Amino acid sequence: MKLLHLDSSALGANSVSRQITAAIVEQQRRANPAVEVLRRDLDTDALPHLSSATFGNEAAAAESAAVLEEFLAADTVVIGAPMYNFAIPSALKAWIDRITVAGKTFRYTEAGPEGLVPDKTVIVAIAAGGDHAGQPTDFIEPYLRFIFGFLGVRALRFVRADGVSISPERRAAAIEAAMAGLREPLSRAA
Repeated sequence: MKLLHLDSSALGANSVSRQITAAIVEQQRRANPAVEVLRRDLDTDALPHLSSATFGNEAAAAESAAVLEEFLAADTVVIGAPMYNFAIPSALKAWIDRITVAGKTFRYTEAGPEGLVPDKTVIVAIAAGGDHAGQPTDFIEPYLRFIFGFLGVRALRFVRADGVSISPERRAAAIEAAMAGLREPLSRAA
């Protein structure tokens, strides 16, 4: 089994989403000691955003192909998605732009778009400063549900820590609640 571990928080050791993704990966290692883990830090090794400079650039095309291959090769993808200004970090969006590729991860048909990666498991750790789960201010979970659904992913799971900036007590409680959710297997879709 291959697992791709992605972090996108700019907060380093202070990141709640990084703390949760690390716990998820550890849980996956305990469940399957033979798992191969590939880690990509989208903050410290940021991908360039799609632009006129990246289109037609051989080096950028090679990097995009490598990122896509990492995604395609993974059985499970664990993603740290902190909330920045009500959405995902732009570094994570740049990664999503590399894996959303017509003919590779989706295709258009007479009946509409069809996702091409249905057998992949994606687990997303969301951390937000305020209480946003299920609120109109949460643009992360609905967006990621849509994009991974568009790619055909059927096993999609979210682990959330909301309210981490309200107070030290709320931060601790949010992390504890997220970690408690890890007690059940995360390989099933939510």
